[in-house]
Amino acid sequence: MINFQKKPVKLNEVEPLCSRFNISQILASIFVRRGITTSSDLLFFLEDNLRFQHSPFCFCDIEDAVERIIQAKEEGEKILIFGDSDVDGITSTAILYDFLVKFGCDVKWRLPVCDDAYGLSMTAVDDFANEGGTLIITVDCGISNIEETKHAADLGIDVIITDHHNPQKEIPPALFVLDPKIPELNYPFSEISGAAVAYKLVSALRFSQSDFYNAEICLFNISENNEEKCYDIDCLKIRNLVKIKELHEKIFPEKTSIYDLKLPYFLQGQLIYSWDVPKTQKILHSIFGNGIEFNLQDLKKEISNISPSLGNKSIEQLENISVTAKYCESNEKSPVNTLYNLYVTYCQKIIANKNPQSQEDERKDLQLVALAALADIMPMKNENRIFVKNGIASMKKDMPRPGLAELFNRLKINLDELNSTVLSWQVIPALNAAGRLGKSNLSLQLLISQDPKEREQLANTIFDLNEERKELVSQAFFAVQDSAKQSFTENQNKLCLCYDECINKGVTGLVANKLMQDFNAPAIAISFCDDGKSEPICVGSIRTCRGFVATDFLEKFGDFFINHGGHDCAAGFSFHKGKLPLFIEKTKDFLNDIQLVDEGNQAVSIDAQLPVTELTPEIFKILDLFEPFGAENNELVFYTPKIRLCDVQLVGKKEPMHLKLTFETEKHKIVGMFWSQGERFGKDIKLGQHYDILYNMSRNYYNGFTTNQLIIKDLQLSVL
Repeated sequence: MINFQKKPVKLNEVEPLCSRFNISQILASIFVRRGITTSSDLLFFLEDNLRFQHSPFCFCDIEDAVERIIQAKEEGEKILIFGDSDVDGITSTAILYDFLVKFGCDVKWRLPVCDDAYGLSMTAVDDFANEGGTLIITVDCGISNIEETKHAADLGIDVIITDHHNPQKEIPPALFVLDPKIPELNYPFSEISGAAVAYKLVSALRFSQSDFYNAEICLFNISENNEEKCYDIDCLKIRNLVKIKELHEKIFPEKTSIYDLKLPYFLQGQLIYSWDVPKTQKILHSIFGNGIEFNLQDLKKEISNISPSLGNKSIEQLENISVTAKYCESNEKSPVNTLYNLYVTYCQKIIANKNPQSQEDERKDLQLVALAALADIMPMKNENRIFVKNGIASMKKDMPRPGLAELFNRLKINLDELNSTVLSWQVIPALNAAGRLGKSNLSLQLLISQDPKEREQLANTIFDLNEERKELVSQAFFAVQDSAKQSFTENQNKLCLCYDECINKGVTGLVANKLMQDFNAPAIAISFCDDGKSEPICVGSIRTCRGFVATDFLEKFGDFFINHGGHDCAAGFSFHKGKLPLFIEKTKDFLNDIQLVDEGNQAVSIDAQLPVTELTPEIFKILDLFEPFGAENNELVFYTPKIRLCDVQLVGKKEPMHLKLTFETEKHKIVGMFWSQGERFGKDIKLGQHYDILYNMSRNYYNGFTTNQLIIKDLQLSVL
C-alpha cells in the first residue's frame, strides 16, 4: 500500500476551532493538519460572500488610475487595452474591454498574435500613436516593459500597467502601476491573477459611479470602561470604504479636558457617524458639558431603513451577530470595527439596490476571474477561493456568460458536475489553444462577441485548434525525448533543457511541463521563430518544481534576453538564436547554484482517518468547504480501515480496465472507483474481504442523478 502518514493533532488545537466556528472535530482536525488555523485563513474556507474580498482601493494608486480613465472617457480620448495571449490575458482583456465599452469609452484591444513576443511591443505603441491614441492600459503584462513604456511617454501616451507577474529590479515608468507583487502598493494578497487585477480596476471604476466614491467619513464610538473608570473613545477614518486612519483615546471624567485630546483635530472637517446618537451625545455632554457640540450623524437610523431588525440592537449585540466579527482576533475587536463592517455592508447593499445590472455584470466578470485563477495556477487560498467559488456558482445559477456558453456546449460540459477540475482539464486548455497557436484573438472574440452565430462558429474553431494543439505537443515530446534524457544527465539531474525546430512556439510551456513531471526536475523547452525579415529568435518556457524559482534563475542571465518574466514556477523568455550556445553554456555555469528540495519517497499525508461508521453521506459535505481544489489546496485524502467489499465490477472499453468496487458501511453502501487496476480482481481483490483503503472523496453525475463515490488511491487486505 502507498506509504502514508497522519499528522498528529492535539485536542487543545481542535476544540477552540470547534467552539468558535461551530464546526465538527473531524473538520477542525483537517484544518489543523493543513495549517489552516488563523481566523483570516479559515474565513476563506467557511465563507464565500463577496463581502470578504479585498477592496480594490487597497491598491494605493488605484484612485488615481480611476480618475485618469474617467478623464479619458470625458475627453473622448482613444484607449488601447494590451493583453496577453493566454487565458489570464484573454480574460483580463475581456473584463476591462466589456466594462469600458459600456462605460462609454473609445476603446480598442490588442493581443500578441502569430510570432508576436510577450508583452507590450514598440510596434503596438507606434501603431497606437499613429491612430492618435493617448492612453494604454496593459493587462496581465507590462511589468517588464520598461523601454516600451518610456517610448510611449516620449510619444505623449500615458500607460497604466495592471499585471501580477514578479517585478524586476526596475519598475517601468508608467503613469500608474497596479501589481500585487509590488509590496509598496499595499495590496494585502499578492497571489491573484492578472484577470483579478483587471477586475479590481473595473470594480473601482464601478464604485466611482456611486455616491460613496471619494467620500471620507469618520466612525465614532464612546464606551464606558468600568475597569479603568474612564471612557474609551475610538475613531476610524475611511475613504472609499477603506480604513485610512485610527484614533484611540481614554477620557477620565473631571481630569481630562477636551483640549488635552487629539480628538478635536482628528474630527475636524469630517462627516461623523455614530451608533445611537442620542445616547452618545448624552455621554459626551456629561463629560464635556453642553458648551461643546459634536455634529454626529446617526448610523443606526440610516441602517434601520434597509435592515429594520438591526435598529433595536446595541453595538455589543451587533458584534455578537456579526459574521465578520467572528473572524476578527480578540485584539482586532472593537466597537468602531463593528461599525465599520456594518457601514461597508450597508453601502454595498445600497449600491446593489440602485444598480442591479452592475451586480449581474460583476458575476459575469467573476466567471472569467475564476478561469484565470485556475489557468495561472494561483493558490486556492485567500480571496482566490471567493473568486472561483462565486465564478463557478454564477456559471451554474446564472448560466455561463456568452462565449463560455457556446464553448461549454461544444465541449459537452455538464453544468451539474462543473467544478475546478472540469474547468482546469477541459475548458481552460481549449481556451488556451488559440493563443498557443498564435490566434489568441479568436478566444477573446468568443468572449466579447455580441453575435450568437459568430460565437458558435468561434467555439467550433477553438475546439479544432485544441485538437491540433494536442497533436503538436505529442509530436514535439516524441521528438525531444532522447535529447531531453541526455540533457538531464549532462546537467547533473538538476535541469532538463531541450530545443528543436519541431517544437511549436505555442506549446513550449506544455512540453516543459511534461518534461518537468517526467524528470521531477525543472525543465526548459525552446522553439525557434524566423520570419525571414529579422534575426531568428529563440522563444522558451521554463517550468519548475522542488523549490526552484524560475524568475530568480532567469535574473542570473542579466540583460541576456530580449524579454523575460513570469512566476516562481513558470516563466518565459526570448533571445536571438545566435546566443543559443552561450545560453546552454551559461545554464551549465549556474548548475552549482541549483539546490532542489529532495522530495524522496515522501509519505502521502492523509487529512483524516475515518472509521466505517463515519463514512456517511453527511461527511461528503466537507468537499463543498474545501472546493475549489488546486495549488496549495490539494484534494482531501482519507484512510478507512476494515471496510468490507461486497461487490466488484470490471468497467471500461479497453485495457487497462478499471474496478468499480462497492463497500459496506454501517448503514449504506458506497462505490469506489479504482482506475486502471482491473488486473488485480481475483488476485488480491476479492469479494467478502475487509480492506484498508486510501482514497479521495468525489461525486458522480449521471443522467441527472448525483451520487457520492470514492476514488481509491490504494488498498490492502485488512488484518482482522
